[in-house]
Amino acid sequence: MLEAQHLAAQRGGVPLFKDIAFALNRGEALVVTGANGSGKTTLLRMVAGLTLPSAGTLGWSGASVAPFDATLRAMTLYIGHAVALKDELTAEENVVSLATLHGAAVDMASAGAALTHWALERQRRLPARVLSQGQRRRVGLARLRLVRRPLWVLDEPTTALDSAGIAILHGVLKSHLAQGGMAVIATHQELALPASAQRALSLQ
Repeated sequence: MLEAQHLAAQRGGVPLFKDIAFALNRGEALVVTGANGSGKTTLLRMVAGLTLPSAGTLGWSGASVAPFDATLRAMTLYIGHAVALKDELTAEENVVSLATLHGAAVDMASAGAALTHWALERQRRLPARVLSQGQRRRVGLARLRLVRRPLWVLDEPTTALDSAGIAILHGVLKSHLAQGGMAVIATHQELALPASAQRALSLQ
């Protein structure tokens, strides 16, 4: 279980949010919504162990975890809003590089299979600089099939995706939750996930 109690954040001394609390069990996704600047990215980075809250605590499997806790970070796959591809590398090479950063041992065949799942088999050997924004987003998300972490933290994963790409994302998320995984997702897009598996959090 992932649990948050009384989380708060400030930016330049100005409060972003306060008293945020939630509990997430295996097989559940927390969908975080809110206006631009409401603190969605800040909250997700706290959950991933990358940002210090101004107040509050996080718990993992019943034990309190400190900010930047190595155990929480080892359990988490965080994919931020920026695609973070290297333009000179191919789509395939970028997937290998991204997965390796998370400690996964991935070869070109596995990377190619992940790209095929995201309908990028024809683009796998193209340099990232020639890909569309939607294709670049798909390359970044392809690591979801390669990095085995129980908690996914995804910041605006539907950005630049067309309807087909969003459908693939929904399928990947449903499979992850069905296998007992958890997800915290910031999005402006309604997600087609089972109602019983969704928890909602709106930042004002």
